Amino acid sequence: MTVATSLLPAPAQHGPWVAFTLRLIREKPLGAIGGALFVLFFFCGLFADVISPYGMNETNLLERLQAPSFSHWFGTDHLGRDVLSRVLVGAQLSMLVGFLAAGLATLVSIVLGVASGYFGGKVDMLIQRFVDAWMIFPDLLLLIAVISVVGAGIPQIVIVLGLLYGIAGSRIVRGSVIGVKENMHTHAARSMGARTMHILIRHILPNIMPVVIVLFTTRVGATILTEAGLSFLGLGIPPPAPTWGGMLSGTGRTYMYLGPWLALAPGLCLTIVVYAINVYGDALRDLLDPRMRGSR
Repeated sequence: MTVATSLLPAPAQHGPWVAFTLRLIREKPLGAIGGALFVLFFFCGLFADVISPYGMNETNLLERLQAPSFSHWFGTDHLGRDVLSRVLVGAQLSMLVGFLAAGLATLVSIVLGVASGYFGGKVDMLIQRFVDAWMIFPDLLLLIAVISVVGAGIPQIVIVLGLLYGIAGSRIVRGSVIGVKENMHTHAARSMGARTMHILIRHILPNIMPVVIVLFTTRVGATILTEAGLSFLGLGIPPPAPTWGGMLSGTGRTYMYLGPWLALAPGLCLTIVVYAINVYGDALRDLLDPRMRGSR
């Protein structure tokens, strides 16, 4: 019996990413679907120039305002441009702005949150009073004011959105840092004479990474939605770049009754991708945060 048991193949060992993905599918199927949809939109945006059947501004007045068909899956607009191609390029721009702005916002949140939560005292008071003053202003009015001054464009929008969500998100990082700072291993490292930078890099940052990952994923959806709102108001990425918000504001609103697909295509894509990111972020929070494991 012992010999027969020893001849059995050992159970397959999966890497940490594969194991986490399998756990996500098993415990959070809705979050796994959201992650799959997000990956699908990400690759569509990444390879938009390759998979687009037509150019984003390729016009053909003979095919203007055509309903969805096999030649134009999402129909055409008032200039005969293929809506599917423009939606794909819009996904590329939305993903670019979303990832860059969310990355900048996460970096700002880490710098402010770690400094405020770890050092405390006057540093914490100064940073938090600045965050309070920043959060007083309504987000939309602040964005409109800043974009009106610095102008519209991808770099300006990324910087403005990164600062807007980064400063507000530092409160979340600060709370996590305060909890980690009181752990025994942090006190032990401090009592052994470890430098502050060593403690921050080796003990604080690794323990707040689950919170940072969830914060990044939620910021991606928020920045995509905010950029679409700015483009709808005419303060986003300027034409001829086809953004989802610009498509809703321009041809989608003007020719909505003649061609409802002009508003439905970018609107549904925006709704699906933001919902998928939020559901995926919630699933990551439940799996990565130890405090949420007992709430199932």
